Amino acid sequence: MRGIEIAKKLNISTSALKHYESWGLVPKVERAKNGYRIYTSEHEAYFQCIRELNAGFGMDLVKKVIPLIINGKTHDALWLINKAQVDLYTEKETVQKTVEILDSKDLIELTNIKKYRDKNYFTIGEVAKEANVSASSIRHWEKEGLIKPERHIESGFRIYSPSDIRRVFIIRTVQRVVYSLDIVREVLSDIDKNNIVRTKEMALQSLQYIDNALVGQVRGIASLQNLLDVVSKKEEKEI
Repeated sequence: MRGIEIAKKLNISTSALKHYESWGLVPKVERAKNGYRIYTSEHEAYFQCIRELNAGFGMDLVKKVIPLIINGKTHDALWLINKAQVDLYTEKETVQKTVEILDSKDLIELTNIKKYRDKNYFTIGEVAKEANVSASSIRHWEKEGLIKPERHIESGFRIYSPSDIRRVFIIRTVQRVVYSLDIVREVLSDIDKNNIVRTKEMALQSLQYIDNALVGQVRGIASLQNLLDVVSKKEEKEI
């Protein structure tokens, strides 16, 4: 099977096939006497899987998963896929929390959300865990003036109010849709004026992105199962 045939079938370039090969994402490719690569149905299954997994999970994960398959570490590969799915679900829950916050009648203190009623402040670690974001990102947003936590009088540590948590949720959700911090500032300014229309639209758009990613992941997993079947049949023939 020629590379151009696979490329045409998968709607990708032959150079992409060569890149995947150079990255170690397909088994060794034999060459004919004239130097042309000789691809098999197994190679085609790998290329198809790479393409589908990339759409659903991203190339960074593909570069971890596929070499594991090649080296017979199927379960390790599947656990990586499983973790990515869990991460996507966690992301959806976080964005849904943002929508819940935006729907809250008390946008400033979140007093109608149970977990925020009896606590006046939170540590940066607690905020990071609650909003599913890194502490370094929170510090960066503080440096950019997007959030302004107070400092504990005795320890000097940052302390975050429920209002600060609300802003963190909103910032991380908006940044899934737009990367510009200037737009994030505009959104926060709108919210300070009790105008949440644009923010709500962005949060719902973010949820749509996540739903689309889920569909992509399911397609990628189906292609991965096809690859595993092809590999299994080849191994059976070699026994």
